[in-house]
Amino acid sequence: MPLAPLAGIVSRAPPGAPPKGTPTMLRALNACYKIAGGIAAAAIMLICLLVSAQVALNIIARFGGPDWSWTIPSYADFAGFLLAAATFLAMAHTLREGAHIRVNLVVQTLPPRGRWVMEMLALALGVAVSGAATWFVIGLIEESIHYGDMSTGIVAVPIWIPQMPMALGLVLLTVALAHTLIEAIVARAPVLADQGTE
Repeated sequence: MPLAPLAGIVSRAPPGAPPKGTPTMLRALNACYKIAGGIAAAAIMLICLLVSAQVALNIIARFGGPDWSWTIPSYADFAGFLLAAATFLAMAHTLREGAHIRVNLVVQTLPPRGRWVMEMLALALGVAVSGAATWFVIGLIEESIHYGDMSTGIVAVPIWIPQMPMALGLVLLTVALAHTLIEAIVARAPVLADQGTE
């Protein structure tokens, strides 16, 4: 079976570290995964800053009394929105870096061809499940926009705004799973490496 049309998105190098002379589409995909991972890291840092600021305000209120009592409006809601964004935006980058938790108890006992077949099955199932989740989340966003759903905190936020990073993260995960599946097909060998074992 000719695989030449796939040459622009595959590489023989392990996922996450494209070599020199990497095809443009592969570089673009890896850049998207890394940017999403960076945004996820920034969201975690914002959660830390937000919660730390509220803790500091609570300490000030304890020592200063009721006149010194302040609360960041809807800080728990915003922390939750940021956590959802961080979780979903990090998934594709984590997959490509081989940092997802995988149970290899059965797979490691298989011969190389068996590991390859199991990896392809797992990736194909992942593409299907992630694709279905993406479809339903996009439908959820359309519903939220249609009905004008708002968050219930002190600061009312249109709920589609925090749902968008979730949808983007799922789209990227679906693409990353399909990308990795194509790499496995072309390489005719397992391509996912566990970060903890290599």
